[in-house]
Amino acid sequence: MPDPTFGYVTPENLALFTDRYELTMMQGYVETGHEPAATFSLFFRKLPPDRGYLVAAGLEQIIACVEDLTFGQRAIAHLEAQGFHEGFIDRLAGFDFSGDVRAVPEGTVVFPNEPLVEVTAPIFEAQLLETLFINQVGFPSLVATKAARMRDVIDRAGDGQSLVDFGSRRAHGTDAGMKAARAAYVGGFDGTSNEAAAEAFGVPAYGTMAHSWIQSFPTEREAFEAFVDVYGEESILLVDTYDTVEGTALAMAVAEERGVDVVGVRLDSGDLVELSKEASAIVEDASIGADDGADDGPGVFVPSGVDEYFLAEFLAAGGVATGFGPGTSLTTSDDAPKLDAVYKLVAVQQDGALAPSMKLSAGKVTYPGEKSVRRIEEGGEYVRDVLGRRREGGPGRELLVDVYRDGELVYDLPSLDDVRDRRAREVRRLPEAVREIEEPSTYPIEVSDGLERLTRELQEELVAQVGD
Repeated sequence: MPDPTFGYVTPENLALFTDRYELTMMQGYVETGHEPAATFSLFFRKLPPDRGYLVAAGLEQIIACVEDLTFGQRAIAHLEAQGFHEGFIDRLAGFDFSGDVRAVPEGTVVFPNEPLVEVTAPIFEAQLLETLFINQVGFPSLVATKAARMRDVIDRAGDGQSLVDFGSRRAHGTDAGMKAARAAYVGGFDGTSNEAAAEAFGVPAYGTMAHSWIQSFPTEREAFEAFVDVYGEESILLVDTYDTVEGTALAMAVAEERGVDVVGVRLDSGDLVELSKEASAIVEDASIGADDGADDGPGVFVPSGVDEYFLAEFLAAGGVATGFGPGTSLTTSDDAPKLDAVYKLVAVQQDGALAPSMKLSAGKVTYPGEKSVRRIEEGGEYVRDVLGRRREGGPGRELLVDVYRDGELVYDLPSLDDVRDRRAREVRRLPEAVREIEEPSTYPIEVSDGLERLTRELQEELVAQVGD
């Protein structure tokens, strides 16, 4: 029988979810006695296409990883088989994170070069976290941003329509499907179709029916009757198996015959704008599920091919719906499927104190030292951020908060609903032009005088060293 954990990351092999060169460097640190404290900064250099902002997500997963990060028997056996040295493996067997972590709370909007996470720890420990932290932050942030853009389109052009994650089957693996469902909720979705995600994260689960239900009965009428008999006014009937308009009329007739006041209809194909208008008119004429908003009944539900661009076009064209079920485009963030997040050393211990550090690679110059990100707000709207040196001070609200201090978790994890509410506040406070879904304006990021000066001086020093 195959191992049921095959291909999955579990607490037994979590510590191995790293790139080989991290372990190679860690062994080198141990065997050369080179173990200074260091600060690593996790950030991205540019936003994905058509993104005016990114919604930070994944911090709770980072914390869960740190709490579970130990080298147990399974991991140790693998590393022994790979030929790592006995002294290094002994160190790993006693691994326990002892450093500091600062991070931007989930649901916060962030921009290029701003740290999402900063780690200060012995370099042996901090090095191990690179692959894991980038992995846990990048994908959820992409999906949360995609979801937030859809919710923002509805907030600005819609009528409170619901959004439900329908994308688990198209996600790139079960882990991705779970993370996408959570990130979608952070981004403003109302729930998920995935029952495992609903159980894990405490978010609402929703579902309708598939064409197979309709096709399995001798007639469409019998399929509708059977479903309504079981689910009553909670029924959402898929009406486009044969003819959408006729199917909608039949659904209303069945509901009336069964004495059910409210049923909804689901449209899955065809000219969704025009069909939604016709279906909505039939529903309203039957005086059930009138299209007065998402809270008045199931109404008209549209799950096919939905993303923020579809929503904008659908609503602008007068399409009528009480809810949408984005799938593939959400869980793959299909128009922007990658975030080039990096985890760079920005300070290293010298003579007992952290000294700023940077590299000079062409096109990849990073700002040195521990950072501060301060957000300036005027009249209820964010106007600019200031990227500076830690403890430099200045106007605005500091975004980075303490998560770990000396290896102890000091951050009170907010509820998922609180994270979702933060995202809503954050997006609403952005300038309208930055929120556009196509060709958004660039949000202003200033670099403080202190960080500019430090960067310039360190560059000059490093160039001089190269010359020597």
